[in-house]
Amino acid sequence: MSVLIIEAFYGGSHKQLVDLLQEELEDCVLYTLPAKKWHWRARTSALYFSQHVPISEHYRILFASSVLNLTELAALRPDLGKLKKILYFHENQLVYPVKKCQERDFQYGYNQILSCLVADVVVFNSVFNMESFLTSIGKFMKLIPDHRPRDLESIIRPKCQVIYFPIRFPDVKRYMPKHKITHLKKMLSLERNNGAAPSMALPSQQEQRGSESVLKNFTGESGLCGAVSGLGTIQQESLGSSLMQLSDLNQSNSSDDSNSYQEEKKQNPTLNPSDTLGGVDDQQRPLHIVWPHRWEHDKDPESFFKVLMRLKELGLKFHVSVLGETFTDVPDIFSEAKKALGSSALHWGYLPSKDDYFQVLCMADVVISTAKHEFFGVAMLEAAYCGCYPLCPKDLVYPEIFPAEYLYSTPEQLSKRLQNFCKRPDIIRKHLYKPQEAYKNERGLV
Repeated sequence: MSVLIIEAFYGGSHKQLVDLLQEELEDCVLYTLPAKKWHWRARTSALYFSQHVPISEHYRILFASSVLNLTELAALRPDLGKLKKILYFHENQLVYPVKKCQERDFQYGYNQILSCLVADVVVFNSVFNMESFLTSIGKFMKLIPDHRPRDLESIIRPKCQVIYFPIRFPDVKRYMPKHKITHLKKMLSLERNNGAAPSMALPSQQEQRGSESVLKNFTGESGLCGAVSGLGTIQQESLGSSLMQLSDLNQSNSSDDSNSYQEEKKQNPTLNPSDTLGGVDDQQRPLHIVWPHRWEHDKDPESFFKVLMRLKELGLKFHVSVLGETFTDVPDIFSEAKKALGSSALHWGYLPSKDDYFQVLCMADVVISTAKHEFFGVAMLEAAYCGCYPLCPKDLVYPEIFPAEYLYSTPEQLSKRLQNFCKRPDIIRKHLYKPQEAYKNERGLV
């Protein structure tokens, strides 16, 4: 079998997914465009790929994200149109927030609907993503003045599947401060006593695995969809492996912590020693907040920095690391906030090295999302895996992923919780994050 993978926006979670597929699939080929100018990729990438993907008799399956206009590609390249076509939605344009309602915005959502009609299987990374797309089709098509197409949701829905985004968690224990290693060992002990395997499974992980058989039937063999579905459990197995390794730490770890700290200082000279393990106890070290999201308006950085400014007005001590990728247009609030936060800012900007990125997550205490849109949230799960206490809006995909105690309804609630955390950061550092307990009674999601 030969699989053709096309990614029109090769960056972020789009890159993570296709890179992982390449690792897992023996016989596949990948064609990409850089993750720049998203709108132009959505408009023109089909024509580009039609000219740059060579003709081959060996392709059987075409896998692409919904940035690509699959309808145009199939028309321009009839040989590719004959393949079994799998369309993966990282996000959907029917509910994606935009600054202004402009006429051109209609075309992006319309193209995604057309792509679904052409695709054989449509895969979403969460139930929220799938349902928000499908249930918005009718309202969206009413924007057409007359002669509107009908019954599109009923045509598309039978093709749809939810396969949670696969995350391959690295071994991060070498970056973890002593208190996080201690609590991970406690978590492992609790789960063993309960007879449960250590995991960080998403809701209804067992039900999700069942989708693999459906997709296997589609491809006729394990194939690409089986790989995607199977990869959905990587995060569970990876975390379990890391916890098992931590259980072998039978000594105090004090020398390891010292070595880790010295190594960390070399790798990140901007680290403030008062925020690490340099002999300062949990109560004295200021709360370390991390915001690991794209620097774009849909992640609502304005709300995040407004909350931080309120903490400073109250005289509360904290440190903050603002990570995440930047693109062509960076909101002005970032430069303004950096100046206002002064020495409270430990890290500022994208960390291209995954080791550096996970090191910062391991040293942080709380991870915040203020997103106006989120269809999955890889960064929040990565931070939670590194022992951060997550605080997310009680909206979008977050209630599907995180238990209720980690959700807030208003910016005022977020501010109040962070005020309490700043006053007693030691309490947060003693918290055991165990999402699998909250998912025992969740409904099946696939």
